[in-house]
Amino acid sequence: MKRVLLAAVNAKYIHSNPAVRYLAAYAAAHVPAVAEGQTEVLVREYTINQQMEQIMADIYRAEPEMIGFSCYIWNMNAVGHLVRNLHLILPEVPIWLGGPEVSYDADKILREYPEVTGIMEGEGEKTFAQLLEAYGAVGDGIADLTGVKGITYRHPFTGDICIHEPQEILDLDEVPFFYRDLPAGTFSNRVVYYESSRGCPFRCSYCLSSIDKKVRFRNTELVKKELQFFLDANVPQVKFVDRTFNCDYKHAAGIWEYIREHDNGITNFHFEIAADLLTEEELDLLATLRPGQVQLEIGVQSANSDTIHAIDRVMDLDHLRAVVARIRKGRNIHQHLDLIIGLPEEGMESFARSFDAVYAMEPDQFQVGFLKVLKGSAMYHRAKEYGIVYRQDAPYEVLATNWMDYSEILRLKGIEEMVEVYYNSCQFTHTMQLLTESGESPFLLYQKLADYYEDNGLNERSHSRMDRFRILRDFAVQVLAVPTGEIEAVLLYDLYLRENSRSRPAWAPDPSRGKAIFKEYFRELCGDKVDHRMLHGEVLDTDPAGFGGEGPWYVVFDYRRRDPLSGNAFVHVIEPIRTEGRE
Repeated sequence: MKRVLLAAVNAKYIHSNPAVRYLAAYAAAHVPAVAEGQTEVLVREYTINQQMEQIMADIYRAEPEMIGFSCYIWNMNAVGHLVRNLHLILPEVPIWLGGPEVSYDADKILREYPEVTGIMEGEGEKTFAQLLEAYGAVGDGIADLTGVKGITYRHPFTGDICIHEPQEILDLDEVPFFYRDLPAGTFSNRVVYYESSRGCPFRCSYCLSSIDKKVRFRNTELVKKELQFFLDANVPQVKFVDRTFNCDYKHAAGIWEYIREHDNGITNFHFEIAADLLTEEELDLLATLRPGQVQLEIGVQSANSDTIHAIDRVMDLDHLRAVVARIRKGRNIHQHLDLIIGLPEEGMESFARSFDAVYAMEPDQFQVGFLKVLKGSAMYHRAKEYGIVYRQDAPYEVLATNWMDYSEILRLKGIEEMVEVYYNSCQFTHTMQLLTESGESPFLLYQKLADYYEDNGLNERSHSRMDRFRILRDFAVQVLAVPTGEIEAVLLYDLYLRENSRSRPAWAPDPSRGKAIFKEYFRELCGDKVDHRMLHGEVLDTDPAGFGGEGPWYVVFDYRRRDPLSGNAFVHVIEPIRTEGRE
């Protein structure tokens, strides 16, 4: 074996795949042939949006003598296409698969893809190293794989499917830190993924992490040294992939204290946590972090206690709600809250209550996602019991349950899209707040908005940012009977809060209004060197954000300063000197 190619097909360009790089780095440290340069392990990263012919050509030109693919629900269709066609042009090259999408029904995958030589199941570092040694021991001949653990493969002579015993779990301190060996700038435009633990103490039935038998932690002192590498490199974001980062207080607090004390003012750290596990000490510590330094992803999944019990989840919703409120009050941490559609015991009415409960927590991002019935999970094995019907190809998304039919799933698809456009874009914050305060429950509001899109054929075309503002204005006036002046003022405020838009809505007031007053104020802010791209003034006759006092309100949007959580411009409300009948 001279050259091995590990291929990752990511969902987006900004994503990266640490799994293939872990394999390569571990092999370099533990396989003599790799360390001594006799075997070369190449890593290639592609995306599902690239042309498959382009990926095939790149792999072919690398002249690999073995190919490995990292398989997930988002790339399995693309990997399957590549496997079948690569085998036609490289018929003698063994193709191996690994990853969660193929680890739990490996024999079935081998029958479905006769072009595949074998599958590495579960944690892959040791297995890949053993595989390289087995192939390297026979040069260009057929490898003896009998001593390799954690694989299922097709016997080269009989064609029988051979299933080996599981691989031993790895001490995470043995996994090399591969980032240090990458060329500078490799991940400058990508999300950097990092893990300080594997496994999860919880047994949520929809999650593959519940299958792991043990939670393992990387030594905290080692983690600190590796995080310092990212800090020194001014990496924009480090996303921890630990399933429940704060399941061990000492580990989590040690890392949070370190990044606080070594903050570079740039790097943001993302953690997935169980909010109801946070202690008073941890909450106090989090409150001391730089605004925007940390973002927390918190899986609520449902506010229905019967649902929580049915999915084997442990959660104190009242405590979680109090923790989220306390963190929000500090205005220094971005919070991302999740709900899952299609869980057991959750029908439309129940989901509406869950939606409203999480919405009331005012998350910075509100992810409304659909259940994926993942191979190997407890939900996969109990799907018939719950009447869960799901797509038979990746990503195995729910279509119906005993509590929710397909028509309701479709309706929730529309609501999910409205949440993405009008909540998670952070472009309509004050407008959506106004609309929910007008008497609608949040769920009903987004449902009516989704129906408005459907009834007016708006789902069938793409929309510019300005189109979205126009549509929301028309919806508020026509469906909710919001006074025109009120909705237009708050929409205009949201428009310029986000950016100094060159386009202006047709319904917006005369842009020259207050021009002299703003010109004088801009000079006070900047002297004679006023950059008008970084400042914008707007006169509003309706108070859009609870400024108080009497209108009209003279509002200046200062794009030189932005909120570290929302990205919105800093706002000055000025008190112009007025004379009767004129500004």
